[in-house]
Amino acid sequence: MGKPILYYATLSPPSRSVLLTAKAIGLELELRATSLFKGEHLTPEFVKMNPQHTIPLLDDNGVHIFDSHAICAYLIDKYAKDDKLYPKDLVKRAAVEGRLYFDAGYLFARLRFLYEPILYYGSPDFPEDKVEYIHKALDIMEAFLKDSPYVCGENLTVADFCCVASISSLEGSAGPVAARHPKLLAWINRLAQLPYYQEVNQAGADELKEIVREKLAANRANA
Repeated sequence: MGKPILYYATLSPPSRSVLLTAKAIGLELELRATSLFKGEHLTPEFVKMNPQHTIPLLDDNGVHIFDSHAICAYLIDKYAKDDKLYPKDLVKRAAVEGRLYFDAGYLFARLRFLYEPILYYGSPDFPEDKVEYIHKALDIMEAFLKDSPYVCGENLTVADFCCVASISSLEGSAGPVAARHPKLLAWINRLAQLPYYQEVNQAGADELKEIVREKLAANRANA
């Protein structure tokens, strides 16, 4: 049995959520960098493993999983020494899964809707309505954190990893606002204290934001 293989990109928030999870449970992955800009996710070999042709993609000795939230849950259930990050208790697990779906349906989805026109279709700016749409999702995160240090209460869970990978990737005006999201900013700073956070998440988030800034400048010059 070889190490699980992860096809990933550091600039990808979903990829980084899996990397955070693997670090937290002490699991070593075989990492295979996959460039979206070069179309490496569109090769016949890749599409055979993942018909959605998305990253991350986990290949665990022939078992292929290609949603980041599903990958994180799978890795914890199979490889973690305990269930702290993804509780087996049904009530606690339901809370975690609710936040995972919130990331998938709100946070990452709205980040993607903001960035894709810039990265692939020449958009020269952040539309105000899309920025406010993201801020409304961040308002909900602020409510989740009103009385708790983490998104599901007193304990760190995989939901924190997935949500922070998306939120830390927001650039400029789309990001949290101190006056509007103080609890959210404190939560990000709390997660940033994890010994593996900077290397595994922040570096990739900064890479993505720099690419967005460069594309915005190029798109404006060409407009």
